[in-house]
Amino acid sequence: MESLIYSPLPSKIARSISVQPQGSKAAEAFVNAFLKRSMPALAEEDIQTRLNRKAVILEYSHKKMKRKKKPKTKGLTAKERRDMRLFEIKPEQQRYEMFVPLHELWKQYIRDLCNGLRPDANPQMIQTKLLKADLHGALVTVTKSKCPSYVGLNGIILQEMKHIFKIITKEDKLKVIPKVNSVFCVEIDGFLSYIYGSKFQLRSSERSAKKFKAKGSIDL
Repeated sequence: MESLIYSPLPSKIARSISVQPQGSKAAEAFVNAFLKRSMPALAEEDIQTRLNRKAVILEYSHKKMKRKKKPKTKGLTAKERRDMRLFEIKPEQQRYEMFVPLHELWKQYIRDLCNGLRPDANPQMIQTKLLKADLHGALVTVTKSKCPSYVGLNGIILQEMKHIFKIITKEDKLKVIPKVNSVFCVEIDGFLSYIYGSKFQLRSSERSAKKFKAKGSIDL
């Protein structure tokens, strides 16, 4: 096989492709001259060393450009957000009628989430999805609480934090209700879902991965 590879081209083929056959010495001289032109920075001895059973790169290799890491934008801390009062609801905005459209959007969101809330839907499935859903805009009622003054309060949830709900009542009053030791009822299209606040002390973004027990308990 090697004899076929390194054998000279037949004269007929050489003439057809306009190649002049060269002897071994002429070919060796051509290769050495070509390598000197391709690698001018190397001495002849170095070129011969690289030719001994090693692959030779005849073109200059491009240096890989190091990508500069973009500096990460640092967000505001919790204290900075509090100092700037980013989540404060101004008194002129504490009006129940302003948030009725938000409640309507929330109802449509829940209907889409629960595939229409059909009468034959599984109540346990709806309960599970409601517990993991975003409750901003939900209409809730406090059914039980260790503090009697909270019982019976009804309003739209404007803000949910880890330990509290902020709701706006029909009397345009903003109420802050602690989740602990309270039971909340959420009603939509005739379905009632009860939320045990003591087991619900999570941020809304953390609930999607939380597994809730089928039945809660509260110590009042």
